Amino acid sequence: MDRLMGTESEYGLAIEQTEPGELPEKARRLIAAYPDTCSGNWDYGAESPLRDLRGFRAPPMSSDPRDARYDRPARRALSPAEEHQDRLLPNGARLYHDHGHPEYSTPECRSLWELIAQERAGERIVWHCAQAYARATGRTVVIYKNNTDFHGMSYGAHENYLLGRRLPFERLSAGLMPFLVTRMLYAGAGKVGLEEESGTTAQVDYQLSQRADFFSEPVGIGTLYHRPLINTRDEPHANARRYRRLHLIVGDANLSDYALALKLGSTALVLGVLEAGYAPPVVLQDPIASLQTLSRAKWDAPNRWLLTEESGEEISALTIQRAYRLAAWELYAGRDEESDWVLAEWARVLDLLEAGSFEQLAQRLDWAAKLRLLAEFVAAEGLDWQRDRELLQSLDLAYHELDPERGLARGLEQEGRLRRLADEAAIERAISQPPGDTRAALRGECVRRFADQIESLSWGQVSLRSDGKRVILDLNDLVGRVDGRLLAERQQLRPEELAQLIADTH
Repeated sequence: MDRLMGTESEYGLAIEQTEPGELPEKARRLIAAYPDTCSGNWDYGAESPLRDLRGFRAPPMSSDPRDARYDRPARRALSPAEEHQDRLLPNGARLYHDHGHPEYSTPECRSLWELIAQERAGERIVWHCAQAYARATGRTVVIYKNNTDFHGMSYGAHENYLLGRRLPFERLSAGLMPFLVTRMLYAGAGKVGLEEESGTTAQVDYQLSQRADFFSEPVGIGTLYHRPLINTRDEPHANARRYRRLHLIVGDANLSDYALALKLGSTALVLGVLEAGYAPPVVLQDPIASLQTLSRAKWDAPNRWLLTEESGEEISALTIQRAYRLAAWELYAGRDEESDWVLAEWARVLDLLEAGSFEQLAQRLDWAAKLRLLAEFVAAEGLDWQRDRELLQSLDLAYHELDPERGLARGLEQEGRLRRLADEAAIERAISQPPGDTRAALRGECVRRFADQIESLSWGQVSLRSDGKRVILDLNDLVGRVDGRLLAERQQLRPEELAQLIADTH
């Protein structure tokens, strides 16, 4: 594949003898436990979260009133650097605090397999920080890679894709909406029950998606409250005249490599289809209702996964996904190995879903793997999905634990019951090394070699002091495959020489 991509994972955090209002402070300390070389000088001036893709500046975003549980007045106002405790890492990633959660942003990747390895590396980095904090404090720390605390709070598993500016936002939004609503068929992480604020009195034992209950708008700029299916924040972290960054917040946190790869890969291909000027002619009558209907439908029910089009006709979510997959196949078949893998596995999993091949789905997809575990436990213990919901939710959480000795998903993986794609050597390499063919390699090299000289750093720019002078490394146009000379020479050049070489490549 050949599109710049990255992910952001907000991790659930539980610390022994810690109230919710104490979690932000503890999360900051956990991040500060990162043991290796890093830079903390993130450039907050490079961020513009209120600039909207629709061409205007949005008013300040509303926050979730439930966030008050995490608000404990500090003795003094914290600066952004103190609040976020940013750690910019040698592998090109960013580790920081966000609303009581450790958050890890991968470096930019052009390869799907590289991105899978980098996200898995992020899991281990966060887990290592948690272990260091636990040793220092004597308190047990539990880290979850999921999207709900089952008390009404949700946290994200965000995706980022670089696009050109030529595709009008209205066409992007309309073309992407049916795909995003229905991709939970293979990308959902599964969830026991409904959130308390879901707005329905229906009894739902199990859902495909962890996030579906938390969305209320088709399009919008918010990420914390009144969440939209398509986020309109316009922060390209690149040349804003030429590029936009699609920031997707609707996805679930995946433990399955297969589900993660299919989610990211299919989305990247669909974006290429839309940029080429084609979108399947599907318009859903109510995208939010469709999202929640699909999530809450029983996977084995007759006429499952039927949604309503704008015309009033019913259409299967599988039919929608097949239409997008066919469009991607016509454009990308034979293009490269990663695209061919996505196209083949996309077709395979849709066939398995249609055939109801649950055991094969449970070897690949998070929602099915978790449901298999829960159903086995319910049957063995004589439990009831509604009466024993809290117990089952605790097992749901256990699926997402990062502790390799306790996490149920990682246990399934070790037993060979959940397919693994990421190579162990690639994960270990990604913990300390950036992707070799993107600008992240240059940013990571600056952190590794010049950490004490960095004045400020963002995704698109590095400012350093060298021989008493400020040197700016402008990476905003460096979004293609990085020039081989830069990669070969970056370990020898001084900052000013590296800056000149970057400028010469533009």
